[in-house]
Amino acid sequence: MFASLLKSRRFAPLFWTQFLSAFNDNFVRNMLAMLILFKLGEAQSGTLITLAVGIFILPSIFLSALGGEIADSSDKSIIARRLKFAEIGVQMIAAAGFLFSSLVLLYVALFGLGIIAALFGPIKYGILPDHLETSELPAANALVEGATFVAILCGLIAGAYAAANHSAPWTIVVQLMLVAIACWLTSRYIPATGIAAPHLKIEKNILTSTWRMVRELKEDTRLWNGGLAVSWFWMTGAVALSLIPVIVKHRIGGGIEVETIISGLFAIGIAVGSIVAAVIAHGRIILLPVPVAGLLMALFLGDLGLSTYNLPHTTAEVGISQFLSSAIGIRIAIDVIGLSAAGGLFVVPAFSAVQAWAGEDRRARVV
Repeated sequence: MFASLLKSRRFAPLFWTQFLSAFNDNFVRNMLAMLILFKLGEAQSGTLITLAVGIFILPSIFLSALGGEIADSSDKSIIARRLKFAEIGVQMIAAAGFLFSSLVLLYVALFGLGIIAALFGPIKYGILPDHLETSELPAANALVEGATFVAILCGLIAGAYAAANHSAPWTIVVQLMLVAIACWLTSRYIPATGIAAPHLKIEKNILTSTWRMVRELKEDTRLWNGGLAVSWFWMTGAVALSLIPVIVKHRIGGGIEVETIISGLFAIGIAVGSIVAAVIAHGRIILLPVPVAGLLMALFLGDLGLSTYNLPHTTAEVGISQFLSSAIGIRIAIDVIGLSAAGGLFVVPAFSAVQAWAGEDRRARVV
């Protein structure tokens, strides 16, 4: 099923659009993080990096319901193309931020990418059931989640490489623009979906639309619990991805190479867990792995906290071989890959269930 989906016009364009978009987001975010940690030497690096994650996520709090309304009341493929075209302009701001090593411009670009992500999120997950059978949803979600975190890894590596000044600035600018343009081009091949809710009126007050959707979700216990589960997963991932690099840098002394290894383990774990979830599902919606995976996530997160809590701050830089040959390095690596694999096993069946349960006329808003 994986192979047939990746060859299918029903899925492949959305898959590559999402992959390139995730690469864009994380290239900029990690470029900003590495500039803070290793180049600018900011004293409050942990706060600034967490702020970057918050700035990226903030639009989702207020604009997700609006994005859902736009997606349900329009052809999702058309909205996807428009959003990816707008992303080219945001990448120009990111390119300028890198050229001038400007935190302000990079924060502005992150906020712009966050707006696009908030509006695109209901489309990328809401569109899957429009083109796929219910039996294909676990495999499709596994591919999307796995590819998303592989794209995150690629973006993290590219961002770290750029921040380390291993490339001329103009080459990074070209790369940013090429990826943004490629993302827009792939979005143009997403098949039309039609309009799910042609009579839906878009609420101009974004706060009203958000709380109205929350109230509607609470009326359906299955969707409410599914929504909470998926949201909890993303919150946990955001916290882990923002704090683990700070721990590795300040408590272990890991340089950019060690940070990249940790990010790589995180991405590989998510991909493996997502694929295992799809194999277990075998074309069905099965929620049994969700509570088990949630417990495993809690255990690995707890051990990660315990293993690093009493470590002193360090100024000496540790290389990859030294990190992976130390007891604490091995323990952190196991915790990171265990946490992320459990995360993939958790989110694929949970998200597939939400997609299957939501009615066609409000699926994007539920997402």
